[in-house]
Amino acid sequence: MTRLEEILTEFKDGSKSMPEVLEYLEKLPFEDLCFAKVDHHRRLRRGCSEVIYGEGKTAEQIVAISQSMINFGANVLVTRVNPEKASEIVARIGDMVYHIEARALTLKQEETSPIPEGTIHVICAGSSDVPVAEEAAVTAEFMGNKVKRNFDIGVAGIHRLLNSLEELRNGTVYVVVAGMEGALPSVVGGLVRGPVIAVPTSVGYGASFGGIAALLGMLNSCSPGVSVVNIDNGFGAGYLAGIINRQSGAGSAPKAQAGFSNCR
Repeated sequence: MTRLEEILTEFKDGSKSMPEVLEYLEKLPFEDLCFAKVDHHRRLRRGCSEVIYGEGKTAEQIVAISQSMINFGANVLVTRVNPEKASEIVARIGDMVYHIEARALTLKQEETSPIPEGTIHVICAGSSDVPVAEEAAVTAEFMGNKVKRNFDIGVAGIHRLLNSLEELRNGTVYVVVAGMEGALPSVVGGLVRGPVIAVPTSVGYGASFGGIAALLGMLNSCSPGVSVVNIDNGFGAGYLAGIINRQSGAGSAPKAQAGFSNCR
């Protein structure tokens, strides 16, 4: 039950007065904190509360936005928060959980309806890509999805990927994170049935141009069913994977039929 449903139920049974209900509804579109307008309505529109981008905001600003959302009954996800800033925030809001590799803070007070079937596989090429992959994984889990992590299985040692192939084929959606030349999503896209969300990272030597080489490689993928998000955008990939997984009916990937052939 959402907070809005609770408020209306409480009004119906007499435990909430009309002024109390109206005070809540006045804040429903958004709440103006002067430096930020908190979109409380997003949970109803999109199925997930507004997410706070922490980079560039002070700890005090993040606490104020988070507290506004908490008071409204929403779950809170804050991305791109360094450990020092996270410590300040957790000291003020004790129920916050810091995911150090993902650089994200979460607080759950309304239980997200879990998706009983369907698994999002988050795959990354190398250990240097783990922070972006973890951002995607934590985001997808925050939205109620089951997530399977498979890290450090890049094309330089492709036997590592092939060793996990049977398990990978049971996934519903795939988030594939890679830097350098960005080849891994194309390989995964040629092996699995579900949609692949490719995430280029800024990891790589000089000619990788801060992730542009990986981005262009993924945009030019010859594997059908591969889409691409921006450089280092693990959050965007995890959020999109969560939407796809929920709207697909969350069924597991279909089993291959014996003798199936599709020659063109």
